[in-house]
Amino acid sequence: MTTLLAFLVAIGLLVTFHELGHYWVAKLSGVKVLRFSIGFGRPLVTWRRGETEWTLCPIPLGGYVRMLDEREGPVDAADLPRAFNNQSVYKRIAIVAAGPIANLVLAVLLYWVVLAQGQELIRPWVGSVTPQSTAAAAGFKSGDRIVSVDGKAVDSWQGLRLALLEGLAGADKVTVEAKTENGAAARRVLDVSRLPEEERERVLNGQIGLSPIRVLPVIGAIEPASAAERAGLKVGDKLVAADGQAVKDWEGWVVTVHNSPGREIVLSVERAGKPLQLTVRPDSRRLGDGFVGRIGAAPTPDPAWRKAVSDVRDLSIGQAALAAVSKTWETASTSLKLLGWMVVGNVSWGNISGPLTIASVAGQTAEQGWDAYLEFLALISVSIGILNLLPIPVLDGGHLMYYVAELIKGKPVSERAQLVGQKIGLLLLGALMIFALFNDLSRLFGG
Repeated sequence: MTTLLAFLVAIGLLVTFHELGHYWVAKLSGVKVLRFSIGFGRPLVTWRRGETEWTLCPIPLGGYVRMLDEREGPVDAADLPRAFNNQSVYKRIAIVAAGPIANLVLAVLLYWVVLAQGQELIRPWVGSVTPQSTAAAAGFKSGDRIVSVDGKAVDSWQGLRLALLEGLAGADKVTVEAKTENGAAARRVLDVSRLPEEERERVLNGQIGLSPIRVLPVIGAIEPASAAERAGLKVGDKLVAADGQAVKDWEGWVVTVHNSPGREIVLSVERAGKPLQLTVRPDSRRLGDGFVGRIGAAPTPDPAWRKAVSDVRDLSIGQAALAAVSKTWETASTSLKLLGWMVVGNVSWGNISGPLTIASVAGQTAEQGWDAYLEFLALISVSIGILNLLPIPVLDGGHLMYYVAELIKGKPVSERAQLVGQKIGLLLLGALMIFALFNDLSRLFGG
């Protein structure tokens, strides 16, 4: 229920704001707006305000503003000056561009609300390294303080992720300068040139094996009906030894579990200061051509590390506004870069997400709190704005493309050319939606 409500609120807000952009500028331009619709399909609720009919429809995957237009039917002579098609090309550009711009403005407002409460920056320090990952092969260690990537200084975890993605999207390797936890200089080289295609694709999707979170070998959460629950493990249990070998960290314990599908592990734990011995048999889960073990338990984050790696800055209202504009610009730039890398084949199309993934993340962020949910809304709002600006017929960007051509040629693009473009655009958009849904289902069912 939380996921459904969070998804409906997100889509409703983002679509409404987008369409209000079109509506507001159309009204300012003197265009008659016939209908403002949120959703598609047979209207569930309809009311009239002034000359505009407002509707709520059952399919919450978009909306539209219908304006008076001679191309869609006869128009009374008195209303001809208010028809969309009779407006100057500059007014038409403003009306069409207003929707995506409204989404970007909404993102700024949402980020502003979040940042006004304080800006948390995560330093580019490595909290943990996934065993047997690309990062582990490159020699990264827990405690590494990242200084630069290919000579470019980084000062936050987000900056580190983007720098690594940019480097690996354009080359087979990147060089990372760092300092170890003891302060010694270190160089780590991420090389994907010899990786299998499947592993290389995971790396280009950002799954390198680095995390800013450091965890303790202490049980922090247990899934219901899992191997951990069947073994009698409890939240707060400290892992001491597995089959007589000391458990030094959570990463080492994960390797032991992964290498023991279906095999019993004699586990020594400390519970409330007292030693206890349990036997856990990891469940088997298929991974590639083989199986790995899984017990369904999560670790406890290290609070001291969390405090050390976080830098919380109080911002004034003005500083928060400027930071919100900067964050929106950064998010939009990253989205465009990712799209470009996907087009040229440097980044997998598996990064594209559809409604199922959006709904899932909406629910997760809503459960984490308002700040996380508002940041999620801002991110999706930027994505919608950027997507609609793409020069694909049927999207706002496609119409803008026609209007730019009209400015260059001195006359409108022919209706035949627009019709052909619309068919191509529908095919492209349909293919994109199918691909996004396929990605959603693959994530959902582990494909």
